[in-house]
Amino acid sequence: MKKAEGVEQRPGGGPEAGPEEIAAILRESRVVAVVGLSPDPGRPSYQVARYLKEHGYRIVPVNPACTQVLGEQCYPSLQEIPFSIDVVDIFRRAEAIPAIVEEAIRVQARAVWMQLGLEHQEAARRAREQGLRVVMNRCMKIEHEARAGR
Repeated sequence: MKKAEGVEQRPGGGPEAGPEEIAAILRESRVVAVVGLSPDPGRPSYQVARYLKEHGYRIVPVNPACTQVLGEQCYPSLQEIPFSIDVVDIFRRAEAIPAIVEEAIRVQARAVWMQLGLEHQEAARRAREQGLRVVMNRCMKIEHEARAGR
Protein backbone atom coordinates (compact mmCIF):
# COMPACT_ATOMS: atom_id res chain seq x y z
CA MET A 1 0.00 0.00 0.00
CA LYS A 2 1.30 3.45 -0.92
CA LYS A 3 1.43 5.99 1.87
CA ALA A 4 -0.58 9.00 0.75
CA GLU A 5 0.54 12.51 1.56
CA GLY A 6 -0.87 13.82 4.85
CA VAL A 7 -1.70 10.34 6.14
CA GLU A 8 -0.90 9.32 9.69
CA GLN A 9 -0.48 5.72 10.74
CA ARG A 10 -2.70 4.79 13.67
CA PRO A 11 -1.62 2.44 16.47
CA GLY A 12 -3.52 -0.43 14.80
CA GLY A 13 -1.57 0.16 11.61
CA GLY A 14 -4.53 1.47 9.62
CA PRO A 15 -4.43 4.59 7.48
CA GLU A 16 -5.86 7.76 8.93
CA ALA A 17 -6.19 11.13 7.26
CA GLY A 18 -4.02 13.76 8.84
CA PRO A 19 -4.98 17.43 9.26
CA GLU A 20 -3.60 18.43 5.83
CA GLU A 21 -5.52 15.70 4.04
CA ILE A 22 -8.76 16.54 5.88
CA ALA A 23 -8.34 20.21 4.97
CA ALA A 24 -7.74 19.25 1.33
CA ILE A 25 -10.86 17.08 1.22
CA LEU A 26 -12.98 19.88 2.67
CA ARG A 27 -11.45 22.47 0.34
CA GLU A 28 -11.48 20.46 -2.90
CA SER A 29 -14.82 18.66 -2.55
CA ARG A 30 -18.19 20.03 -3.65
CA VAL A 31 -20.49 16.99 -3.97
CA VAL A 32 -21.15 14.97 -0.81
CA ALA A 33 -23.27 11.82 -0.93
CA VAL A 34 -24.63 11.30 2.59
CA VAL A 35 -25.31 7.58 3.04
CA GLY A 36 -27.94 7.05 5.71
CA LEU A 37 -29.22 10.64 5.68
CA SER A 38 -32.34 10.80 7.82
CA PRO A 39 -35.28 13.12 7.12
CA ASP A 40 -35.54 13.70 10.91
CA PRO A 41 -34.12 17.16 11.82
CA GLY A 42 -33.12 15.78 15.23
CA ARG A 43 -30.71 13.24 13.75
CA PRO A 44 -26.98 13.99 13.41
CA SER A 45 -27.00 13.03 9.71
CA TYR A 46 -29.64 15.68 8.99
CA GLN A 47 -27.84 18.35 11.03
CA VAL A 48 -24.49 17.67 9.35
CA ALA A 49 -26.02 17.60 5.85
CA ARG A 50 -27.95 20.82 6.49
CA TYR A 51 -24.77 22.54 7.70
CA LEU A 52 -22.78 21.36 4.69
CA LYS A 53 -25.52 22.50 2.30
CA GLU A 54 -25.62 25.91 4.00
CA HIS A 55 -21.86 26.16 3.46
CA GLY A 56 -21.85 25.55 -0.26
CA TYR A 57 -21.65 21.79 -0.63
CA ARG A 58 -24.03 19.91 -2.89
CA ILE A 59 -25.70 17.31 -0.70
CA VAL A 60 -26.90 14.06 -2.24
CA PRO A 61 -29.07 12.01 0.15
CA VAL A 62 -28.64 8.23 -0.08
CA ASN A 63 -31.46 6.43 1.67
CA PRO A 64 -33.73 3.85 0.00
CA ALA A 65 -36.58 4.73 2.40
CA CYS A 66 -36.84 8.38 1.28
CA THR A 67 -37.61 10.29 -1.91
CA GLN A 68 -36.39 13.71 -0.76
CA VAL A 69 -34.38 15.15 2.16
CA LEU A 70 -33.38 18.81 2.63
CA GLY A 71 -35.06 19.62 -0.69
CA GLU A 72 -32.74 17.23 -2.55
CA GLN A 73 -33.69 14.08 -4.45
CA CYS A 74 -32.84 10.98 -2.48
CA TYR A 75 -31.19 8.00 -4.17
CA PRO A 76 -31.48 4.37 -3.00
CA SER A 77 -27.75 3.71 -3.54
CA LEU A 78 -24.55 5.40 -4.66
CA GLN A 79 -24.75 3.59 -7.99
CA GLU A 80 -28.08 5.28 -8.77
CA ILE A 81 -26.54 8.78 -8.62
CA PRO A 82 -26.11 9.99 -12.22
CA PHE A 83 -23.19 12.36 -11.60
CA SER A 84 -19.75 12.39 -9.95
CA ILE A 85 -19.36 12.19 -6.18
CA ASP A 86 -16.46 13.78 -4.33
CA VAL A 87 -17.10 12.45 -0.81
CA VAL A 88 -19.17 9.55 0.50
CA ASP A 89 -20.14 10.57 4.05
CA ILE A 90 -21.25 7.48 5.98
CA PHE A 91 -23.93 7.54 8.69
CA ARG A 92 -24.52 3.78 8.90
CA ARG A 93 -23.48 1.05 11.31
CA ALA A 94 -19.90 -0.21 11.11
CA GLU A 95 -20.95 -3.56 9.64
CA ALA A 96 -22.38 -1.73 6.59
CA ILE A 97 -19.13 0.13 5.88
CA PRO A 98 -17.32 -2.49 3.71
CA ALA A 99 -20.21 -2.68 1.22
CA ILE A 100 -20.51 1.13 1.12
CA VAL A 101 -16.77 1.45 0.50
CA GLU A 102 -16.97 -1.08 -2.35
CA GLU A 103 -19.81 0.94 -3.86
CA ALA A 104 -17.80 4.16 -3.42
CA ILE A 105 -14.92 2.51 -5.30
CA ARG A 106 -17.26 1.41 -8.12
CA VAL A 107 -18.68 4.93 -8.60
CA GLN A 108 -15.16 6.41 -8.43
CA ALA A 109 -15.77 8.68 -5.46
CA ARG A 110 -12.69 10.60 -4.35
CA ALA A 111 -13.04 10.10 -0.60
CA VAL A 112 -14.84 8.08 2.05
CA TRP A 113 -15.69 9.84 5.32
CA MET A 114 -16.79 7.73 8.30
CA GLN A 115 -18.58 9.91 10.84
CA LEU A 116 -17.91 10.10 14.58
CA GLY A 117 -17.92 6.67 16.18
CA LEU A 118 -17.33 4.88 12.88
CA GLU A 119 -14.10 3.12 11.95
CA HIS A 120 -13.38 0.12 9.79
CA GLN A 121 -9.66 -0.50 9.27
CA GLU A 122 -10.04 -3.18 6.60
CA ALA A 123 -12.47 -1.09 4.52
CA ALA A 124 -10.19 1.93 4.95
CA ARG A 125 -7.21 -0.03 3.64
CA ARG A 126 -9.24 -1.26 0.67
CA ALA A 127 -10.37 2.29 -0.15
CA ARG A 128 -6.81 3.63 0.05
CA GLU A 129 -5.51 0.81 -2.14
CA GLN A 130 -8.03 1.94 -4.76
CA GLY A 131 -6.91 5.57 -4.50
CA LEU A 132 -9.64 7.01 -2.28
CA ARG A 133 -8.88 9.31 0.62
CA VAL A 134 -10.20 8.05 3.95
CA VAL A 135 -11.33 9.84 7.09
CA MET A 136 -12.56 7.83 10.09
CA ASN A 137 -14.25 8.73 13.36
CA ARG A 138 -14.56 12.44 12.54
CA CYS A 139 -17.47 14.75 11.77
CA MET A 140 -17.41 16.78 8.53
CA LYS A 141 -19.35 19.59 10.21
CA ILE A 142 -16.97 19.81 13.18
CA GLU A 143 -13.91 19.64 10.92
CA HIS A 144 -15.32 22.33 8.61
CA GLU A 145 -16.25 24.58 11.54
CA ALA A 146 -12.76 24.22 13.04
CA ARG A 147 -11.17 25.33 9.77
CA ALA A 148 -13.68 28.12 9.18
CA GLY A 149 -12.81 29.59 12.59
CA ARG A 150 -16.32 29.26 14.06
